[in-house]
Amino acid sequence: MKYLVTGAAGFIGMNVSTLLLERGDEVVGLDNLNPYYTVQLKHDRLARLTGRSRFRFEQCDLADRDRLTQLCADEQFDVVINLAAQAGVRYSLTNPHVYVESNLVGFVNILEACRHHGVKHLVYASSSSVYGANTTMPFSIHHNVDHPLSLYAATKKANELMAHTYSHLYRLPTTGLRFFTVYGPWGRPDMAMWLFTKAILDGQPIDVFNNGQMRRDFTYIDDIVQGVVRVADHIPTGNDAWSGANPDPATSRAPYRVYNIGNNQPVELMHMIRTLEQTLGVEAVKNYLPMQPGDVPATYADVDDLMRDVGFRPSTPIEVGIRRFVEWYRDYHKV
Repeated sequence: MKYLVTGAAGFIGMNVSTLLLERGDEVVGLDNLNPYYTVQLKHDRLARLTGRSRFRFEQCDLADRDRLTQLCADEQFDVVINLAAQAGVRYSLTNPHVYVESNLVGFVNILEACRHHGVKHLVYASSSSVYGANTTMPFSIHHNVDHPLSLYAATKKANELMAHTYSHLYRLPTTGLRFFTVYGPWGRPDMAMWLFTKAILDGQPIDVFNNGQMRRDFTYIDDIVQGVVRVADHIPTGNDAWSGANPDPATSRAPYRVYNIGNNQPVELMHMIRTLEQTLGVEAVKNYLPMQPGDVPATYADVDDLMRDVGFRPSTPIEVGIRRFVEWYRDYHKV
């Protein structure tokens, strides 16, 4: 199989590309290498891929419609896994236009390229952020998600709506994956796990929002990658039982699906911090702050549909994941 993996220099993209290559698939990795965080980290991730015989890298922005279209015309991809996006809830409060250009304009360019060039399945990253103001736990793909709390979340909800349109109009099979707080080796420097680890080792205080009264469904990167690849192999078909009188948000008569990929075990933020302190052997200086705009107090993924359809459920305990992350962090930074 030939795959296009967008965001290939990113945290999830590099790991998904690695697994595909290890099982013998061909991968073209695309990334614009933007400076949202240190570009050196992206180059270091790419260095783990570029020496492989079935991998080729293309530096390209999803907003470059002509180049993206030509790439898909030339390569005739079987599957596209779209992991390129402008990430971050808080960054969207101050840089909204970046999210429109990357997550909306870029995504419609992906949809058009897939539609016109024979792609058999489009898998794309959504986010647990789409649950927004929802409070019923665990978060289910069968719940309505019409009250996002950040522009980032709104763009991810929009991606799901846009994908459904193309599945309906053009019978393009699409699957959206709502990721829940992904962490692990080669992670993102803007995420709490990295920020806390760096600050603790540097002897700096850590910012603990909502006075620590937060719960997150921390999901280890290896679990995320297994879920992505298994879903990519599972091309959705229409749900014949779907009814417009009682519409199920997760399915459709069109070849469209949405799944949660989360650990299904929410962890209190303070437990995560204590585990990190124990692993590092250093106690953190904590700066307690109120809830930030756009944040939610808790996330908790219902993954029953993922288990039923592709036979996989994330399961890495937070203690194991943190130990692996810290080992990698110390090695990468030589600390």
